[in-house]
Amino acid sequence: MRIAHRVIGTALVATLLTQLTACGTLFWPDRRGQIDGKVDPVVAVLDAVGILFYVIPGLIAFGVDFATGAIYLPHGTQAQVDPAKLRPAVNPDGSVDKARLQTILEQELGQHLPLNDPRLIEHKGSVQQLAAFGLVPAA
Repeated sequence: MRIAHRVIGTALVATLLTQLTACGTLFWPDRRGQIDGKVDPVVAVLDAVGILFYVIPGLIAFGVDFATGAIYLPHGTQAQVDPAKLRPAVNPDGSVDKARLQTILEQELGQHLPLNDPRLIEHKGSVQQLAAFGLVPAA
């Protein structure tokens, strides 16, 4: 009888731990960081199943997937822009003019990127980080 309790307890703990992690973040970690797009129905259904069995962990899974952007379908395209074409968007003091950058990206990529979106996460770099990538600061 004691072994049955351990097996049930272990199964319950394993189930709760898997439900506390968001499905999209767990299965497709490369999707994290997206700020918009079409919702992936597979991730939404998996998170909804979590709500059916365990309300709080299911809601947490939805929240984590929306917060990380893992619930959105990937856009499927990647693009690179020549750094020389981006130089006009850099001011003499090293700051980036978002309006000019957005115009350049729209011309090169043919897509409207919302650079003024409040959900956009902006990372600051340093000279050491540029050197690690073999780049020389030229601002």
